Amino acid sequence: MRMQALSGPHRAVLALGSNLGNRRENLQGAIDALADTPGIRVNVVSPLYVTEAVGGPEDQPDYFNAVVLVDTFLPPEMLLDRANAVEEAFQRVRAEHWGPRTLDVDIITYAEQVSDDPHLTLPHPRAYERAFVLAPWLDADPDAELPGRGRVADLLAKLGTAGVERRDDLELRLPE
Repeated sequence: MRMQALSGPHRAVLALGSNLGNRRENLQGAIDALADTPGIRVNVVSPLYVTEAVGGPEDQPDYFNAVVLVDTFLPPEMLLDRANAVEEAFQRVRAEHWGPRTLDVDIITYAEQVSDDPHLTLPHPRAYERAFVLAPWLDADPDAELPGRGRVADLLAKLGTAGVERRDDLELRLPE
């Protein structure tokens, strides 16, 4: 593992999802764990959305999804390592592609970086076609843009929000 210098802060957009266990508590726990990480400051937490599972086995429970906007001094690879560690803390099991999970933490964007590295592709290669990412992201940042794809509002308008329901009765909070 190579050592990397800290720089920044850089704005990153992280998407959170859970469809096993106490889904709201899993998302809130991920937000709190990210906020407890030196070099990461969670600035905005989107409303919570309930969405149908995309891909994977039939009859999966619905997902709870949210987006957080963070400022970080961690380079992208270290942010990915931290995201994976948070998933593991919530017993994330990678048994099948797009299978059910207690927690998923994806880096959607990191500053304006564009990378086709298979270990960490930036921006996230499928974010532009996922309303369950775009809808909460738009709530968190109405002026958001996905590098190389355009305004999040325009991308979401093209997709529509079928199967994506905002749930204001299920609150996620910004860490204190």
